[in-house]
Amino acid sequence: MLLAIDVGNTHTVLGLFEGPTLRRHWRLQTDRGRTSDEYSATLWNLTRMAGLDPADIDGIIVCNVVPPMQQTVEAMCRETYGRSPIVVGPGTRSGMPILYDNPREVGADRIVNAVAAYERRHAATVVVDFGTATTFDVVSGRGEYLGGVIAPGVGISLEALFARTAKLHPIELIPPPKVVGRNTVHAIQAGVFFGYVAMVDGVVDRIAEEQGERSFVIATGGFASMIGGTSRVIEEVDEFLTLEGLRLIYLRNQEGGGHGRS
Repeated sequence: MLLAIDVGNTHTVLGLFEGPTLRRHWRLQTDRGRTSDEYSATLWNLTRMAGLDPADIDGIIVCNVVPPMQQTVEAMCRETYGRSPIVVGPGTRSGMPILYDNPREVGADRIVNAVAAYERRHAATVVVDFGTATTFDVVSGRGEYLGGVIAPGVGISLEALFARTAKLHPIELIPPPKVVGRNTVHAIQAGVFFGYVAMVDGVVDRIAEEQGERSFVIATGGFASMIGGTSRVIEEVDEFLTLEGLRLIYLRNQEGGGHGRS
């Protein structure tokens, strides 16, 4: 089985694949203060809870956007499963040409998402990822990573709003009943929810205008399902898009599985 690990700024998502099938998945808090021993103990217990022997894991691939976590994650893999992981980064075979001015600046998770999304249609694609940041990644019809857009994430925007305003307090973000709120809670929900829906639709429209074609639009990340249900441009939501991209890149880095390099 393949263990895919996506280390994000807020959460770390792990998935166990048997062939192309995602059998189990877990979400942990990304904590730079935890040691590799602590993560290893957690991972060992999760594996056992899934009814698996650690020896059943015969491949590991990691996507990490938190550099201080890299040594911890690699040590965790060696301690728990006795093997070092493939780490997505410069030189990893992705099968997708990167046309960024400096390819090393592109977050590994963005490339992984782009690979998974392009595989769906083999057509022009935009990936919207509602993570700590909200990112848009653009892939050409030829499967080239063209670049993207980065904006503050939904959670960051809410935290900034509450931190900088004395009379506004944290609320649960859910779709409000109307655009025009009749109370403070609904007004905040409307501003954030409809504001991000409008941003997504507007940015994707501008991408289409600039590229001269409409793209397949897929969303992932924590708020993807909520916003995707109202956005007029998002066609599909997949919360495990990054894990699927890791699986594909793992296969492309096995002997004879190459499709070119990132």
